[in-house]
Amino acid sequence: MGISSERVKDILASEKFKNLVKKRMRVSITLTIIMLIVYFGFILSIAFYKELLAFNIGEHLTIGLPIGIGIIVFAWILTGIYTRWANKEYDKSVRELRNNILEG
Repeated sequence: MGISSERVKDILASEKFKNLVKKRMRVSITLTIIMLIVYFGFILSIAFYKELLAFNIGEHLTIGLPIGIGIIVFAWILTGIYTRWANKEYDKSVRELRNNILEG
């Protein structure tokens, strides 16, 4: 059971498919930019504001360590946000488009 090349062209040209691709790119790019801002903000603060991250919050602990761990946790949270969005909205749209393809 294959799809003809004409049908593939119709699918790729359809507004539903284009909107799905745009939505996925918008979410992916937004989350990527957020993560890059946070990560490079931390790296730049290491480079230019060492004294800020060297502030002691314990006998052997500076504030830089919890901030670094927080960035890792933040990356996990962004991954969770993407996964939740994909499972809830994107996968549903892909299934609808696939069913439309198989019916047509």
